[in-house]
Amino acid sequence: MTGLEFLASFIRTGRLHHGIGIGSTLGEVDRALRHGCVDVVGTGGRSLRRDYGFVELYFNPGEEWVMSGGSIELHRLANAPETAAPWAASTGVEFARYTAWADVREALSQLPPVPEFTRTDQGGFLEYRAETSCVSVMVVDDGEEERGYHAGHGDVWSVALWASVRAV
Repeated sequence: MTGLEFLASFIRTGRLHHGIGIGSTLGEVDRALRHGCVDVVGTGGRSLRRDYGFVELYFNPGEEWVMSGGSIELHRLANAPETAAPWAASTGVEFARYTAWADVREALSQLPPVPEFTRTDQGGFLEYRAETSCVSVMVVDDGEEERGYHAGHGDVWSVALWASVRAV
C-alpha cells in the first residue's frame, strides 16, 4: 500500500493499521505494529508516548494503557527518509520522502465518502480538520518554502489523530 492510500484511509476513518485508533489498548497496538519503538512515560506515569520514528502514538493509563491520539510526522521524512523503512517492513505501507496535500486529496476522492474539512490558518500552515474521523492535517502554507531537507509549500507536515474527550 502506498503512503497516499494509507493516509486517505486514515483521514477518512481515524483508524491506523489493523484498525487501531482511539480506544485501542497497548496490547492491540503491539500486535498491529511489530517494530521497534521508544516509550516515554510522563511524570507520575500519567501518560505514555510511543515513538516509532515518524509515527507517534499517545496513551492514557487505566486498567491498561489506552490510545488517546497519535501523529504521523511526515516532515521528518524529508530529512531522514530511511525512518520510513521499519514502518514499511512491518505494515506494508511505503511513504515517499514528500507528500503533497493535493495528492492526498486526490487519493481521498477515490475512497468515498470524502470527509468534510474545516480549514484554519495556523500561521505558515493550513490545518484541515475532519471532525467525523477526529483527524487533523497540517499543510505547509509558505510560498517560499521549497522541498529539500524539509517539506515544501503544499506538502503535508503532519497528520494527527485526536480524541474529542480524554479516553478513560
